[in-house]
Amino acid sequence: MTTPSPTADTGAELLPIATPARTRAALRTLIRPDRGLALTGLGILVAATAVGLLVQPLLGRIVDIVADGRPAGDLTLPVVLLVAVAVVQGLTTTLGLTRIARLGETVLARLRERFVERALNLPADRLERAGAGDLTARVTGDVARVAEAVRSALPEMARSVLAILLTLGALALLDVRFLLAALLAVPVQLLTARWYVRRALTLYADQRVANGAQQQQLLETIGGAVTVRGHRLEEQHTEHSAGRSRKAVDLTMRSVNLVLGFYGRLHIAEYIGLAAVLIAGFWLVRDGAVSIGTATAAALYFHSLFGPVNAALVLLDDAQSAAAGLARLVGVTDLAEQPEPTAGKAAPVSVPQQRTAPTEAAVTVHEVSHAYGPGRPVLHEVSLTLKAGEHVALVGTSGAGKSTLARIVAGVQQPTTGTVTAPAGTGEASVVLVTQEVHVFTGSLAEDLRLARPDATDADLRTALSTVHALDWAEALPDGLATVVGEGGHRLDPARAQQLALARLVLADPALAVLDEATAEAGSAGARVLERSAEAALAGRTALVVAHRLTQAVAADRVVVLEAGRVVESGPHDELRDADGPYAALWRAWSGSRATTAPHP
Repeated sequence: MTTPSPTADTGAELLPIATPARTRAALRTLIRPDRGLALTGLGILVAATAVGLLVQPLLGRIVDIVADGRPAGDLTLPVVLLVAVAVVQGLTTTLGLTRIARLGETVLARLRERFVERALNLPADRLERAGAGDLTARVTGDVARVAEAVRSALPEMARSVLAILLTLGALALLDVRFLLAALLAVPVQLLTARWYVRRALTLYADQRVANGAQQQQLLETIGGAVTVRGHRLEEQHTEHSAGRSRKAVDLTMRSVNLVLGFYGRLHIAEYIGLAAVLIAGFWLVRDGAVSIGTATAAALYFHSLFGPVNAALVLLDDAQSAAAGLARLVGVTDLAEQPEPTAGKAAPVSVPQQRTAPTEAAVTVHEVSHAYGPGRPVLHEVSLTLKAGEHVALVGTSGAGKSTLARIVAGVQQPTTGTVTAPAGTGEASVVLVTQEVHVFTGSLAEDLRLARPDATDADLRTALSTVHALDWAEALPDGLATVVGEGGHRLDPARAQQLALARLVLADPALAVLDEATAEAGSAGARVLERSAEAALAGRTALVVAHRLTQAVAADRVVVLEAGRVVESGPHDELRDADGPYAALWRAWSGSRATTAPHP
């Protein structure tokens, strides 16, 4: 179960946050495969802690020997035992912490893999509503906070809790009155922990949301820097960034003050407990109930509790922070596992996306409707059939629903109602979507291409590049296919990046290819080159093309015109152009703009 999606002051509908119960359940699921490692590590730490508790009685024994005026030789055995205890405790503690650390790293790796897998499968419109900042904050800050807790807080917390329990047991063995004196500190410590926990979880969750809003604002400002400067909006965006930064700083200072108050209360508890143990020791020694060495051991036991008790309570800070981060990560994984809630409608009875190939059509869209929220319909009962091998161009004005329909056909977005029947195929290669926003992954050009088909040979890569007319420039790179591209590597212009994406499509060899304005980023100079590349990549396969330029519609077997989320025309280019309908109007407007902007001889 997840809590409703919070809303940042940016207006974005943030991704949901899991409830504490759901977070604990997810954590148990992550640990379950390594229960043996967890039990072994815990058992070794118990043994290490138990051995370490022999130090105080041995020191008390030394005190008694000195107080009784015994020969110096009587000190040999307790001193040798102290050395042995130190060696054994050191070895067992190292072994136990190593196993706990291995458990933590394994669970952390499993969490990261699950988060990335689920995040990549989130519906596109859900990510758009949340904004890039929220997901970025989770995949960076929250993962880092959980990782820090796993690597440092988890082993230390396990050791501290064991030390506390076993030390209290040792105090009871010396004399139960020492235990009762030590327990006088517990009410203060429990009240401190309760006071802290009740404030920390909400505060840290708010801090994460504020950091996400701050990152979103920075991403928007930096990403749109040219537009910001062009419209003289520098002061406005600076003020927005400063406001969100001030909110993040204010929450950070509140957390600092919370931690300071937490430490102050812990010091009071320490003073109460130690004073009580010393007073109890004084009375018991005076009455002859215990020896000076036993009282010394009791005082040392309580003093040794300072470290583990304070560590355990202080680690509540890391635990609460990590719990808030883990809840945000689990919220994403749960969101991907559950169907998106519809816009105030009952979920459709039919299966939203099927992958069974029909006998007469490659793709069938049946009465598909979609809305990005209440009162925001984008598609209205769209029905469409693509025959095997047919190339269909989607055209229409901005906001007609072309990209939404393309994403639904590609399986990236689930429709609110209706069904889509797409080609059956092996793995994910049955359908491939190529959009205008192409990412060049960091690594060699060959590695980037092999993302589509890991077992592709160099000859396969060259064939794919040749198919999309990109082999010449690829081989002309400084190191050919071994040239590092992407962030920090050789920069590819938008046209070449798009050709790289089309080459990946060729390598994947899907039954259905969906191109969503895949030539839009090239500019006029590279438009013809990219259109040739796209045409070659789509040869022999069924294709749905969201046409940025109507030349793509001319080359298509059929043109489908969307208007306000409805199909208003469908047919070949020549037929629709002569029909004097919506497509003819689009064609005249597009042809007229080209004639106007064409250079004069």
